[in-house]
Amino acid sequence: MIYINKENREFHLQGPNTSYIFNVMKNEQLGHLYFGKKIRHRESFKHFFYQPEVGIGIIAHHEDDPGFSLEYYKQEYPSYGTTDFRKPAFELESEDGSRVSDFVYKGYRVYKGKERLDGLPSTYVESEDEANTLEIELKDEVLNCKLFLTYTVYKNRDVITRNARFVNHGTEKIDINRAMSFALDLPDYNYEMIHLSGAWARERFIKTRKLEVGSQYIDSTRGASSAHQNPFIILKRPNTTEDSGESIGFALVYSGNFLAHVEVDHFDATRVTMGINPFDFKWNLNPGESFTTPEAIIVYSENGMNEMSKTFHKLFRERVARGEWRDKERPILVNNWEATYFDFNEDKIVAMASKAKKLGFELFVLDDGWFGKRDDDKTSLGDWFPNLDKLPNGVKGLGERVVNEDIRFGLWFEPEMISKNSKLYEEHPDWILGVKNRRLSMGRNQYILDLSKPEVRKYIVDILSERFSEAPISYVKWDMNRNMTEITYRNLPHKYILGLYEILEELTTKFPHILFESCASGGGRFDAGMLHYMPQVWTSDDTDAIVRLNIQHGTSLAYPLISMGAHVSDIPNHQTARKTSLECRNHVAAFGNFGYELDLLKFDESTEESVKKHLEFYKENRRLIQFGDFYRLESPFEGNSAAWIVVDKEREEALVGHFTILASPNPGYNAKVILKGLNPDKKYSVNGEFEAYGDELMNVGIVFPQPDRYFSKDSETQDFKSKVFKLKEVK
Repeated sequence: MIYINKENREFHLQGPNTSYIFNVMKNEQLGHLYFGKKIRHRESFKHFFYQPEVGIGIIAHHEDDPGFSLEYYKQEYPSYGTTDFRKPAFELESEDGSRVSDFVYKGYRVYKGKERLDGLPSTYVESEDEANTLEIELKDEVLNCKLFLTYTVYKNRDVITRNARFVNHGTEKIDINRAMSFALDLPDYNYEMIHLSGAWARERFIKTRKLEVGSQYIDSTRGASSAHQNPFIILKRPNTTEDSGESIGFALVYSGNFLAHVEVDHFDATRVTMGINPFDFKWNLNPGESFTTPEAIIVYSENGMNEMSKTFHKLFRERVARGEWRDKERPILVNNWEATYFDFNEDKIVAMASKAKKLGFELFVLDDGWFGKRDDDKTSLGDWFPNLDKLPNGVKGLGERVVNEDIRFGLWFEPEMISKNSKLYEEHPDWILGVKNRRLSMGRNQYILDLSKPEVRKYIVDILSERFSEAPISYVKWDMNRNMTEITYRNLPHKYILGLYEILEELTTKFPHILFESCASGGGRFDAGMLHYMPQVWTSDDTDAIVRLNIQHGTSLAYPLISMGAHVSDIPNHQTARKTSLECRNHVAAFGNFGYELDLLKFDESTEESVKKHLEFYKENRRLIQFGDFYRLESPFEGNSAAWIVVDKEREEALVGHFTILASPNPGYNAKVILKGLNPDKKYSVNGEFEAYGDELMNVGIVFPQPDRYFSKDSETQDFKSKVFKLKEVK
């Protein structure tokens, strides 16, 4: 619901449990009044407007009003250079070098539903009754430039989306040096900031810091959202837990360089901004042109972080992801990469696919090495035609043989990259992203194609369309294994991302039956922007079950289980050399988009039977896992265990996973797990072994018997143990 107090020029966006209120200040700019728990609407919120006592040295916004300075006020989209010394939301530069602007209120429009952003991924609606949108129009008369601020509030989701759009109506060029997607001024700084940080093979580890006076931020300058920081942060009260207290989540629907900045000023107020990273950014806005920022998503919860996460999960699953696969159960796949790397031929792949079908897998994926002369990682990227020495019948022939085994066929690509040792480079050396007459940095023996060039984008669409059309491909793993260096001009990283989105829009529209999975050296581009085109992401190249506890737990703060690729791999693990049981590896991977990547042909009869049972178990619980409500029970970042539960919407079924990292002697009363999300009045059967009411399970919990009842006595170690509990309502 959107309420307008026309006389006082106040705007009230009201969600199911949230209110967001702002107004037009006396300088005709926008001031922020309130964001938080839902409050009733009234004819005036003037009493929310705080007039601070001004001190000596105040710099007045206007000479006719010596007591009014923007430094003292909360604002909606603050500008640079006119009495507000905090970080601005935007900065424009005119041809004479001036960076001062004055965008004043001109009007508004309200409409049902939500419009798509041109050339950018965003949330959406399927019915105009799902949401209401408010668009505020402001104008700088000197620049003859308009600014449109867009707010969408969902009817049945505690979600507010924001973005900004600049339109140059003048006769001179304007440079945009900074254009954040939103700003939010909060009245105090009694918050902790949570962000998801890491690196390759340890993405999205949870980091928490208390806000302090000054600036704290995370960002990426790598040309991708990156494995190092994720475009998602939380501000929570110090006493907020998973189940109680205030938290605000901020996510950017964008896959490139970003900045999430939190500033606490000298009045202890907090300003949050998020958007395209202004570092090394300058966008030339020519007369008649417009520039649109990526969309930001803001979620408020008064009931802890689990509720906030569930809101994001549902939104990303239902109104960010799109296409035929959005609401479908995802197939259980097996990928050949860790089984063969580059050493395979057609017969071996078909044999692996045949064995996969017999074990119960539904999709076989051929990874890197099938194209050009690709026998190692030094050659052939860009040459997307089959290596006939390995695949004498081409991709078409291989795909048909795999499909004849009654299993789907998928293929790996890395379309954004190029090898110097390739036919593509011989023909188009100028397509590489780099600075002329400068040395090129090399990562993983490869270079980046400049997607800002239309001819490059056309080549990628054309060559991939040929492969997708000629073979029975139902799945594509889209990889990206290096970050940008030698950037030629300051708006190139954003133009590159816009070019990538254009390619993905065309291909996913043209081939709607293909399930696309995003990968970037694992989870190096796990963001809402990519989920708009590819509904699942390879969470990390690290498949070690114990590290995956941290990775998947951290990722779940924002992203749903159905979006997380999670695989069982061989031991010793190829990333950590750790040995964990097949049971533990299956249990961890089951809380995600389930698959395997190891050599199925090496299984003995006992292992085959175990794998069959795990696959059957996942299929029985797949809809629950992929579409249920997920709760974090115990954090691997805080102790020696992790525990999760997924509950169906009717609260009739649930799946619990409990993971003990290191064995502990004589655990006593700590050997239990407290559940969440159940109906307190329903009776549940737990693994068919005993029955308990929901209130018992959510207060007393499941108490573990002595270890030897659940854990095999012949195990090499009692470390790295897991147990899954299936709950069913007793009718």
